[in-house]
Amino acid sequence: MARYFDVHPKNPQPRVIGQVAEIIRAGGLVVYPTDSCFALGCRLGNGEGLDRIRAIRKLGDRHHFTLVCADFVQLGQFARVDNTVFRAVRAATPGKYTFILPATKEAPRRLMHPKRRTIGVRIPDNTVVRALLAELGEPLMSSTLLLPGEEDALTQGWEIKERLDHVVDAVLDAGDCGVVPTTVVDFSGDEPEVVREGAGDPALFT
Repeated sequence: MARYFDVHPKNPQPRVIGQVAEIIRAGGLVVYPTDSCFALGCRLGNGEGLDRIRAIRKLGDRHHFTLVCADFVQLGQFARVDNTVFRAVRAATPGKYTFILPATKEAPRRLMHPKRRTIGVRIPDNTVVRALLAELGEPLMSSTLLLPGEEDALTQGWEIKERLDHVVDAVLDAGDCGVVPTTVVDFSGDEPEVVREGAGDPALFT
């Protein structure tokens, strides 16, 4: 049965954030809010957690998971960013964007695209997840909470708790955080390509 945590969206209680971080450190899978949708997240290197996300969402092996980072220091550990890309990404960060970039040697192999050696990364603009990332001291391996066969993401923490009670370990609820996933921009080629239009303005990259 999943534990349910209700947290203030602007001033998240440190005790609650600490409890959720401990669940993640212990190998748990949690649902948490972002600046676009609720997401599923687990600790870096938690292969079982990724398998659980795949099972919940019915994802194939080629799905691009996202490494949710606190800042560019973390992002730069796992993704290669040249000066031109850095300027473009910095202009839209933190924000409602996921960026596909060439992976570094430190990037978890299970997160990479198997052929292209790329990784999805983002730095969200959400107080609760930023507090959680600060407490963890490392990125979260993550995927948007979009259930198979459903067009819209779930927006209510209590409903998520009811529906996923036996397949996740915790739900961190800070209120409605929207139904539109991030805009995804691929920087692995010669020119940036918007591969999914979402909550972030794609005009920045077209």
